[in-house]
Amino acid sequence: MNGLTITLISIAVLGSGYLFYGKWLVKKWGIDTKAKTPAYTHEDGQDYIPASKQIVFAHQFSTIAGAGPVTGPIIAAAFGWVPALLWILVGGVFFGAVQDFGALYASVKNEGKSIGLIIEKYIGKTGKRLFLLFCWVFSLLVIAAFSDMVASTFNASAVKAYAVGAPVTVTATTTPAAAAGSISIFYILGAVLFGLFLKYVKPKQIIMFLTGIGLFVAMMAAGMAFPIYLNKIQWLLVVFAYIFFAAVVPMWILMQPRDYLSSFLLIFMIIGAVVGIFMTHPNMNINAFNGFQVNGKMLFPTLFVTIACGAVSGFHSLVSSGTSSKQVRNEKDMLPIGYGAMILESLLAVAALVVAGAAAKGGKLPDGTPFQIFSAGVAGFFEKFGMSAYVAQCSMTMCVSALCLTTLDSVARIGRMSMQELLYDEDGKAHTPATKFFTNKYVSTIVTLALGFVLSLGGYNNIWSLFGSANQLLAALVLIALAVFLKTTGREGWMLYVPMTFMLIVTMTALAMAVINIFTKVGAGKFVFLTDGLQLIIAVLLMALAILVVYHCMRKLFAKPKQQSKEKVSAANTDAE
Repeated sequence: MNGLTITLISIAVLGSGYLFYGKWLVKKWGIDTKAKTPAYTHEDGQDYIPASKQIVFAHQFSTIAGAGPVTGPIIAAAFGWVPALLWILVGGVFFGAVQDFGALYASVKNEGKSIGLIIEKYIGKTGKRLFLLFCWVFSLLVIAAFSDMVASTFNASAVKAYAVGAPVTVTATTTPAAAAGSISIFYILGAVLFGLFLKYVKPKQIIMFLTGIGLFVAMMAAGMAFPIYLNKIQWLLVVFAYIFFAAVVPMWILMQPRDYLSSFLLIFMIIGAVVGIFMTHPNMNINAFNGFQVNGKMLFPTLFVTIACGAVSGFHSLVSSGTSSKQVRNEKDMLPIGYGAMILESLLAVAALVVAGAAAKGGKLPDGTPFQIFSAGVAGFFEKFGMSAYVAQCSMTMCVSALCLTTLDSVARIGRMSMQELLYDEDGKAHTPATKFFTNKYVSTIVTLALGFVLSLGGYNNIWSLFGSANQLLAALVLIALAVFLKTTGREGWMLYVPMTFMLIVTMTALAMAVINIFTKVGAGKFVFLTDGLQLIIAVLLMALAILVVYHCMRKLFAKPKQQSKEKVSAANTDAE
């Protein structure tokens, strides 16, 4: 089938989802455009900082996008492009966007609190601690998987890159990997300078835009002129040093300006992919459907945990309630930020699927990481428009890697905050010497990143299935928690019941299969204690935590009306509609 047709159908479906289903949710749940948001009522110059809709949208989208909408659909294409496309569209409109918007909505309505603290308010302290522990363990998997992808992509040793329809071998002296890594370094430095510029100069929108464009061009030029040749381990160390810095400094110094600059990269990448598809009308060179079992893996549940970002991803809820909700200036901005960013991510997932399908040859995808396949495919489009191969490949490698980096620095911050909230006493403070030590933002960040680094040594291929399962299980737990919040506050939440049930069944099945696969390694003598052993512990821990969280949430969700009447009245009194 023609890739342009697939893209047009997807745009129509996703656009309709935003215009009709998204706005219907707003009508059902209600917003107050005159209410002061947490960004103002709790403004602290660190995490709670009012920002324009454009900046918060850029933060939300660049953070949630990460590697997911590129990696997941390309890996899942092994089952055929039809099941992958259907899950992206249905999941994006009715699962993912609803969860992202719901988490942002609940957080803004509750003083910018994270999902864990919202669970404490509406479900109880035990549920909160179980959920926070789950979130912290999950953050380790995200850090491990995405850091390995970035380091592998920037690794300047001999790699293969593929343009649409034609493979090319790139040598170490011309590979765009080294230049993309260098661009990333300049990108970080530029973001810090841009943050200082915004903080102290406070420029008008047009000046901010032009300055951002100028920095973007300068970063690209400097990176391509001075490539950095490091191996994978060296890049891992650089990446972890960066995300440590990003996790401990105030939002305005790095994350907000970086997200704004990232928007140029994202727009460049998405426009390049979509316009390339429109101009070249590429054919899908992979099968529409390859069966319910491929390479020993069943379509259910594998497809639904492989495509996370782009369909539904629990990690998104941590961003919505962890960082974005603390920057929203007006409640009316929540729909485009929460629901809209997810819809755009689904479009990116569709583009990744089409680009990979066009790059395939003989029904098989080219070698390389999903990053390399996608970036080289879009670079092939740019080359047809007259851009040099080197500039095109450098630009695209940097674009997809920037998505990963924006996810990494946010999840490092979220992981640190989850660990701190987990160890705080009931009054939200640390009192004993031990809790004071481990809730120190530097110590909690180091502990989180150290464990993530150990996991990353196993490689993203070994982590991805476990990460995907945990990610989707987190989505199920968040959907259940949001259903409790909606019911307790007198809002309709029935639209969450099917997504939360389906995701719970999918992910518990996938995690059980992951545990079985690890035990299979033991029998085959391929078990590695440091990596496989840690993954086994995490998989079992996630399943146990999930069962306990579901128990506490369900007990509250299906409690008799009399037991919830007082909570509902209290919530209604404190929540202006």
